[in-house]
Formats: sequence, C-alpha cells, structure tokens
Amino acid sequence: MKPLAGLRIADFTVHAAGPFCTHMLSQLGAECIKIESAQRLDIFRKPHTVYGRLGPATFDQVASNKLSIRLNLKHPEGVALAKRLVAISDVAAESFRAGVMARLGLGYEALRSAKPDIVMVSISSCGQSGPDSHFAGYAPLFGAWGGLGYLTGYRDGPPVEMRHVMDHSVGLNAALATVAALHQRRRTGLGTHVDVAAREVASSLVSEALLASAAGLALGRIGNEDHWRAPHGLYESRDLDRWVSVSVGSDAEWQALTRVMGQVDLVADRRFNSQQARHTAREVLDQIVAAWCAGQGAEQAVAALQEAGVPAHVSWSARDIVQDPHLRHRGAIVDVAEADGATVRAAVGAPARFSRSDNPSIERGTPGLGEHESYVFGELLGLNTAEYRRLVDDAVIH
Repeated sequence: MKPLAGLRIADFTVHAAGPFCTHMLSQLGAECIKIESAQRLDIFRKPHTVYGRLGPATFDQVASNKLSIRLNLKHPEGVALAKRLVAISDVAAESFRAGVMARLGLGYEALRSAKPDIVMVSISSCGQSGPDSHFAGYAPLFGAWGGLGYLTGYRDGPPVEMRHVMDHSVGLNAALATVAALHQRRRTGLGTHVDVAAREVASSLVSEALLASAAGLALGRIGNEDHWRAPHGLYESRDLDRWVSVSVGSDAEWQALTRVMGQVDLVADRRFNSQQARHTAREVLDQIVAAWCAGQGAEQAVAALQEAGVPAHVSWSARDIVQDPHLRHRGAIVDVAEADGATVRAAVGAPARFSRSDNPSIERGTPGLGEHESYVFGELLGLNTAEYRRLVDDAVIH
C-alpha cells in the first residue's frame, strides 16, 4: 500500500505549480480528481508546439495518474457539486489568484462548512495575504521576484528567466506542506488552510544570498563558477553539444586531474599550488581544462576523471535522462499513454522511495477531459443517469 492510499484530493489547480503538487501526491497513493471545464481549458491541456510535437506535452507531466471531471464553477449548481465532492475528500487544492475561490463561493470557510476537517491548499504568486497578494504570476515572475533569477547567469550578462524548474519547485514545496497538514489533522482532528507563496519558495532557494545581504555583502551572478572550488565549470568536448562538468575542491582532486590530462607539471606551478591560489587563477584554469576537454570524447573523459577520483559527469540532455537504465529501474521516468492511446516517454516519477510501503508510481496516463465522470458523479456522488444528463444539458457539467 502506498503512503497516501485512501486519501482523496479535489484538485482545482491549473497550469503547472499546483498540478505538479497534486501529481506528486497522486503518485504517493492519493486519489486525485482534477476539476476542469471545457469553457476554460487548463492552458497546459491546449495543444501547443513544444518538445517537437503539437500535443499538450507539458500536460503529461502534471496530469497523468489523475481522474478528470468537468464542472462549471460559475454556475450555482456547479459550485454545489464541487462542495459535495469536497465533502468526501481530504484535500482541496487550488492555484488561482488570491481571492478567486472565495468569489466562486469555494473559499476556505465555505469548504469547511462542507467538510470541517478539510485541508485546503492554496498556491499563488504572493500568498493569500499582504499588500502584494492581488498579483498574478507565472514561473518566470516567481524566479524574478524571489531573487533566484537575479543570481542566475554570467557576470557580464543579464539575470536568467526561470521557467518550469520554478513551477516544480513550488509544487514540491506545496506537496510537502500538504503532507504536514494531513499529519497534523491525524494528530489533532483539525483541518487547516495551507497558504503557499511561489515567490517565497524562490527566495528560500537563495538563502545564502539573503544571509550575505544581512551581513552587508552583495552576491551576484557567477555563471558556472563556484565561490571556492576551481576549476569548476562546464567544458565542451569534441562530441557535438556534449559538455563535461568538472568540479575540483581539494589538492588531491587537482593532482588527479593533472594526471588524467597528462599535465602533472601544473602541480608545481605556484599559480595553482593551493585551493585559494587555484580559485584566484580560475580563469586561466578554465582555459587549460577547456583546451583538454575539447580534444576528448565526453564519455571517455568523464570515465577517466571519475576513475581517478575527480568529480565529473556529462551534462545530460533530456534524451539522456529518458533513456537512462538507472532512472528507468527506479521508476523515476515512466512511459504513459495519452488520451488518444499513443505511448510517450513523458512522465516524471516522484523522487522518493519507501522501504516499508509501496513506492510512488504512475498507474494511468493523461486523462481525457471528463473521462471519469461516471465514477465520480455516479459512484461517489450518487447521481443517476437522468440527473447527470440534465446537468450536462444545463451546462453545469461542461
């Protein structure tokens, strides 16, 4: 049995950050019911040219494993049905702008009236309170506003726009907070409203810069450099678009690197005879390592460096990750079936394994819009066929 087996999530989330949160929870065993509407499709369900195909590739990453129903939340009966679903759920998750759920009649107090111990999880740009709570936002804004983008990039270049890595970081933080709230409910019997602010997640990832700022220091962009390790960076090999990552932090690693490169005379060079000296001369070192890597095959260079005890690896592409036997063995990368039945290597498994329970897994592929309405509206909510058809005709289920 999986860790969250027996729990149910009413999933109102859209786009990426919120859906990735519930996607992780579904892999841990929770039954996740995605509430959608044909009137306003989740932007990730819409076809768009990405990853070399016209289908909604990103949707596979956050919707596989879920059940799908349609509900018109602008219709009073749609709101009533949503409350009925929440009443038989453990978690209600949403990722709208602050205040949207309350205006729909589905705010925390309204959901508590339907299920007193409900755990409601709200994921937004700036949180549910405070002077900036009204701002909407997407991944690039989270990273920019939280300071992560400012610290990412080269010394002579602009800040880097952070995209899906920001959404997924927010989603993982929200999933952790949800599990904590469920643990509290198990101990106390009390539900709670979990408020996750995406920009605060970004700021939590630059804590060393915040600490430095508090001490009167300013950290800036350093590209692939490190604050004390050298040589440290990515170096192009002779293979097309294959880069070698090397990180040297000790004299032993430096000496091993010179042996692999066939340049042991560098050990006696006063410019490189200590960690501090090597860091001071890091630009010269980068040129030396880059020149050596340029004449090497990436895989062969990395194998030689690792065998010698030098931290090194090929900078992997998405294709490398998808095809990796180790990740396949662990279930970190799995094949999922799209709604049309096609099989794609698209889904990312939850990054944890458990010794005393079943491991996270993806049991089903991307759901079709409204694919599971007979189960949810019929078996769970008890609507008969006539009621269901009437609600469809009245655009309540739409």
